[in-house]
Amino acid sequence: MSNIVIDPMNQRMVREVMIVTDKQILTPHYIRIYLTGKLDTIANIATMTIGVNNKVFIPVDKTQPLDLDDKANFTIRTYTHRGIDVEKQQIWIDFIAHGDESPASGWAIHAQVGDQLGVLMKPKNKPLYPLVDNFLLVGDATAIPVLGAILESLPSGSTVQCIIEVYGKEDEQDLPTSANVKMTWLHNANPVQGSQLADTIKSLTLPSEKLSRFAYVAGEFSSVKAIRHYLKKEKNWSTNELYAFSYWKSGIAEDKSANARREEKDAE
Repeated sequence: MSNIVIDPMNQRMVREVMIVTDKQILTPHYIRIYLTGKLDTIANIATMTIGVNNKVFIPVDKTQPLDLDDKANFTIRTYTHRGIDVEKQQIWIDFIAHGDESPASGWAIHAQVGDQLGVLMKPKNKPLYPLVDNFLLVGDATAIPVLGAILESLPSGSTVQCIIEVYGKEDEQDLPTSANVKMTWLHNANPVQGSQLADTIKSLTLPSEKLSRFAYVAGEFSSVKAIRHYLKKEKNWSTNELYAFSYWKSGIAEDKSANARREEKDAE
């Protein structure tokens, strides 16, 4: 048995260089990286909500030790830990593999056991969703970690419409859940050229305002903006019934689009 002590009252920020222990190719465009860290770090992470946004520090030169105090030593990107195994002393993070041009994708494609990755997590244990009966979950491939985490944690009485857009049928994943889910997979080989998500949402029969409902929407900037506007302005979903956030903006690196994505969310 592990000697890790999990204390939910003792959450602290995690800022640590972790080590790759395993790598799994989930689909042609999805890679799962397993990481290990210090005992107290794993115990701390175990108190945090799986699915929330965190940061990773991607080494610029993997042949050199990763120094988190030297900004020239790494590139920062936003990711979420997809799961944790306290007994095995590891967490795992899923990466989209879409070429070497993206720092995170390139790192994951070439990652090997023993490689380093910096992880930054602020103390977070707020639930990803309120307790309602009806859920609408929408996202592209970047949203699978959080949508998967939500599906895994939903109670069996929940009714869910889940729409996820991936590159192709071979990228569809088995996302376990106890909820009653109607799953729709959309295929889009060129996500930077646009998305079918907004049009698909507009074609659905959605839970009425007489029901307890909640929508979680995540993905590319334009799609999230269009879906948020449709649900709030045309279908009268309230702010408390909707969480929508864009993880990326087509044609612009994450660090260059962060302000625009936050401003658009705050403007609604």
